[in-house]
Amino acid sequence: MKNNQTIITYFIIKGVTDVPELQAPIFVLVLLIYLVVLAGNMTLLLLVCLDSHLHTPMYFFLANLSIVDLTSSTVSLHKILLRFITGDNTVRYLPCMVQFYIFASLSGHGLFILTAMSYDRYVAICRPLNYKIIMNNNVCLVLASFCWVFGFIQVIPFVWFVSKISCFSTNVIDHFVCDLVPFMEIACSDLTILGRLAEIQGLIVYTIIPCCLILTSYVFIITTIVKIQSSIGRKKAFYTCSSHLTVILLLYTMLIFQYSIPNTNLGSKKLYSLFNTAVVPMLNPLIYSLKNKDVKAAFRRRIEKCKDSVVVCTMVTSVIKVKNKP
Repeated sequence: MKNNQTIITYFIIKGVTDVPELQAPIFVLVLLIYLVVLAGNMTLLLLVCLDSHLHTPMYFFLANLSIVDLTSSTVSLHKILLRFITGDNTVRYLPCMVQFYIFASLSGHGLFILTAMSYDRYVAICRPLNYKIIMNNNVCLVLASFCWVFGFIQVIPFVWFVSKISCFSTNVIDHFVCDLVPFMEIACSDLTILGRLAEIQGLIVYTIIPCCLILTSYVFIITTIVKIQSSIGRKKAFYTCSSHLTVILLLYTMLIFQYSIPNTNLGSKKLYSLFNTAVVPMLNPLIYSLKNKDVKAAFRRRIEKCKDSVVVCTMVTSVIKVKNKP
């Protein structure tokens, strides 16, 4: 049992660092990253919504991933930005619980969407003739809905456990977001059961199940690609899943660094967490845009349509001015 037990009505978020000299550089860096996250993911969302060529299952799931990245980054990074602007690093108890719930839910949801995308790539490469039948609109909606619903349900037990903590040893959260580990660090009561439950969930729900499903999909994908006789056909098949595979490797590499390396200090874990919640959402649309001919073609079509609209507006304006002349 910890001493100096206190009933908490608000928390103090320490942020990425409490060194005064680093506050301004961190603010500028986080702001730039967040603006790129907004621009990249919003552009990708608009392209998927507006361009009929991108109305396919792959880009439907990619749009869902962009929504996750946008929401997760906003929820987790806004306090870093507001703290520097307003100087206020406090957050009330209820908003902190809400942030914890949304942040934890979306952290898992990205993995579930990537798992669904791996199945989509499996069907596209291994069963191309039946692709449209298997990956129809209803199947895509069911998969996406399951990812969203399950993502928000599976963290409810943890939020319930944390909300039942009767007291904390301090109200200072050594993190930039309300999360499970910082709560457990300052809780007065014994949370061994909660810690074990978090480890089991992280191992089974976030690691074993997604990895097994993704690996199974890619075993069939690689087997099918190897059987393709044409080298051009093999390159084309691999190209269709290279962006997805790159994002998965990037995300799981950072998760391994964040959770699996022993004796990692809290400062390093905060940096890994910042990378996952800021840099990865920034890189996702860039990876899919730079490595994807369909997205680049859709972007060019949007630019051309915008140019045509400007030309038409200019011509109409000129005609109106000529008619209005005495």
